[in-house]
Amino acid sequence: MEITIKRCAQSKLDQLDFDNIPLGRTFTDHMFVCDYKEGQWCDPRVEPLEFIPTHPAAMALHYGQAIFEGMKCTLPDSSNTTQSQPQLFRPYDNAKRLNQSAARMGMPSLDEDLFVQGLKALVVVDKGWIPPVEGSALYLRPFMYADEPFIGMRAATSFKFIIIASPAGPFFSKPISLWAEPTYIRAAAGGTGEAKAAGNYAAAIRPTEIAKSKGYDQVLWLDAHEHRYIQEVGTMNIFFKIDGTIITPPLDGAVLHGITRKSVMELLQYKGYTVIERPITIDEIFDAAKKGKLEEAFGTGTAVGIAYIHQIGWGDQKVTISDTYPLGLEINETLNAIKTRRHKDLFDWMVEVSDSAATP
Repeated sequence: MEITIKRCAQSKLDQLDFDNIPLGRTFTDHMFVCDYKEGQWCDPRVEPLEFIPTHPAAMALHYGQAIFEGMKCTLPDSSNTTQSQPQLFRPYDNAKRLNQSAARMGMPSLDEDLFVQGLKALVVVDKGWIPPVEGSALYLRPFMYADEPFIGMRAATSFKFIIIASPAGPFFSKPISLWAEPTYIRAAAGGTGEAKAAGNYAAAIRPTEIAKSKGYDQVLWLDAHEHRYIQEVGTMNIFFKIDGTIITPPLDGAVLHGITRKSVMELLQYKGYTVIERPITIDEIFDAAKKGKLEEAFGTGTAVGIAYIHQIGWGDQKVTISDTYPLGLEINETLNAIKTRRHKDLFDWMVEVSDSAATP
């Protein structure tokens, strides 16, 4: 489908201070919009960012049919003479995951090429908003929600797919601490844990506030049955280095299929590290720490990139993992170098955005 372009009359770009970007509060001039009506997607367009008229009975507001993705667009390093166009990191993986979420939530799939073309068109129109400093990026938020006005428990018949963009600096600028939540759960097998559904994050807000009230940055989620097996962190998947081996919880139906997680695993294996996906308990982490075998821990996610984990609290116990993060730093440096084209794109992850992706 042809994407139509309607540009805003006056850009707000001159109001942006690239050295001081408020997290999640600054948005670019435009958005990509596509409607689902009568069984098909139609009218893909880039238009000025504005409020969306929504009926009070829109089904997403009442029954939670809402999913989203998160991804980043970066600029190549200024010293790169062969590539100068914006770069998307694994956008087709995000398109596939959006459709997996849609299937779980009873929502229509979206053509993967349309997903990527919509990203490209928006990036071209708002290219000036991409922060030039390494570690920063243009954060892209594709999302889909049910906008049919109907009060009744069934799948909606009309939806909107929208992409908005927000310039972003580094998410965590210092190592973080985690609180192993003993009561609340994020997901259980058979639920919606594998879907990037809005409701999953709503359910995490209260436990996250509790963790912060205790002096921690994020929640470390444990399983729904025994509250012992580690699943993931509030905004990321998690890795532990124990006695030279890197361990991460398996994708058991209650853990999000992180694209950064998958990328880090591929990078670690390429670099010769042993990476194991297996169940791991909070007891094992504390026991490894006592024996001096817990060498490092870090989280992975689109927003956070690589987050170095300094401490974990669990009940009345607390363990300090490390003050140095050699493996996390190494992987973070390699990922950033690939995204900015300073490093060879070993796995063909990057997709270039040419100016032809959007017409005047």
